[in-house]
Amino acid sequence: MTATPKRFIAGAICPRCAAMDRIRAWEQNGIRYRECVSCDYLEQLAIDENGFATDLPTRVNQPRKEETSDDIQTVRLIDPSDGKTH
Repeated sequence: MTATPKRFIAGAICPRCAAMDRIRAWEQNGIRYRECVSCDYLEQLAIDENGFATDLPTRVNQPRKEETSDDIQTVRLIDPSDGKTH
């Protein structure tokens, strides 16, 4: 029986309870496991023939949606000292 230590996966979100940083993963007897310590979610992942399982989806390895705006807006600056004295 060979097992790797259980390690927390930074940035991983539980698919059941949506808790972040509560997923830990390990391999045991050729099977990769991941579980949530908050809600007891457990999943078994088959390891590919090349020895690597697919990455767990995290905020780090997912493509970022860039919000770009091509709209040009005019800004009007107002001088607080408009010549009037109070």
